[in-house]
Amino acid sequence: MVPRGRCTAGGPPRVHGRRVCPGLGAAAASPVRGPVSGHPPTVHPGPPPHPWIALTVHDCSAMTTARYRPTWDLALDPLVSCKLCLGEYPVEQMTTIAQCQCIFCTLCLKQYVELLIKEGLETAISCPDAACPKQGHLQEDEIECMVAAEIMQRYKKLQFEREVLLDPCRTWCPASTCQAVCQLQEMGLQTPQLVQCKACAMEFCSACKASWHPGQGCPETMPITFLPGETSSAFKLEEDDAPIKRCPKCKVYIERDEGCAQMMCKNCKHAFCWYCLESLDDDFLLIHYDKGPCRNKLGHSRASVIWHRTQVVGIFAGFGLLLLVASPFLLLATPFVLCCKCKFSKGDDDPLPT
Repeated sequence: MVPRGRCTAGGPPRVHGRRVCPGLGAAAASPVRGPVSGHPPTVHPGPPPHPWIALTVHDCSAMTTARYRPTWDLALDPLVSCKLCLGEYPVEQMTTIAQCQCIFCTLCLKQYVELLIKEGLETAISCPDAACPKQGHLQEDEIECMVAAEIMQRYKKLQFEREVLLDPCRTWCPASTCQAVCQLQEMGLQTPQLVQCKACAMEFCSACKASWHPGQGCPETMPITFLPGETSSAFKLEEDDAPIKRCPKCKVYIERDEGCAQMMCKNCKHAFCWYCLESLDDDFLLIHYDKGPCRNKLGHSRASVIWHRTQVVGIFAGFGLLLLVASPFLLLATPFVLCCKCKFSKGDDDPLPT
C-alpha cells in the first residue's frame, strides 16, 4: 500500500493529493480526476478549476482564430461599405480622402485615379462621390501612394501642361516638333504680340499661334489645314474637313481623327459641332443635324440617333412621372415637417430650468 503524499516509482509526484505535471511544477497542479494506484480520488473543497485550464496557450489561440471570432472583435472591427463597388470591407482595406473625409475601398479608388490619369480627363482629381458635400479633391501625396511611378510622372506632366495653359504669361510653341514653353511680355497681354521661341527660333502670334502677321488681324475661328509651324502639309483639305481646329470657347487646338461630329473640349468641357463650330451644350436631342448645312453629318445612323432621343425623352419623362406620383405625399408630409421644425425651434428657445 502506497502512503498518500509520496511519489511512486513510476508515476508523477503528487502534492497533497494533486497530480503535478513534471513540466509545469506545482503552480499548474490540477485535482485528480480518477483513481491512482487503485485508490479512489481524493475530494478537495473549493471551486473547481476553469475548464480552459487543460488547454495550452497555443490551443486557445488556434481555437479563437480557426473556430470562432469573439463578438468584441467584431464590434471593434466593423465592415465599411464602398460607394463605388457597393462592397463591404474591413477598415484596413479602405482609404479616406483627407479633404472631404469620404471613404472608399483602396482598390476602387486606385482604379478610378489611374483611369483619369491615363485618359487625361482631369488634372485636379475630384472625389468619386457625386454627392460629396465638400467637393473634395485628392492631394498629390495621396495620388502618389496609390499609382505607379510612370503613371505619377504622366500626372505631373498633365498638371504642368494645365498650369501653362491657364497662365496668361506663358504659352506653348506651336511648332509640331517643338515642346518648349515661351514667355510672354506682361505688358500688352490683351493685344497680339510677337513671340519668338528660344528653342527653335520660330516667330508666331501670341493670340492665334500662327506665323507672325504684322498689320493683319487674327481670324476668330480659323481652322488649321496644316500643322502649326509648318508652311505645307499633307493635311490640306477643305475647311470643314480640317483635321485640327480650335475650340470656339477656350481656343485650344483639337485634333479629330475619327468619331462623330459632336465634339467636346477636354479643357473647358464645351460641346460643339466640328463642321460649323456651333455650340451643342443645350442640344440634348441633336436637332442641329436635322437641318442646315450640317444636316446628316453627325456620323451616326438614323436609327442610333432615334434611339438616343428616345433614351433622353424617357429619362425626362421618368423624372416627371416620379414627381407627379410623389407630389401628393409631399403635400401631405409638408405640414408635419413644418410642425416638427417649429416644435424643435420652440424647444431650443425655451430657457433651461434652474
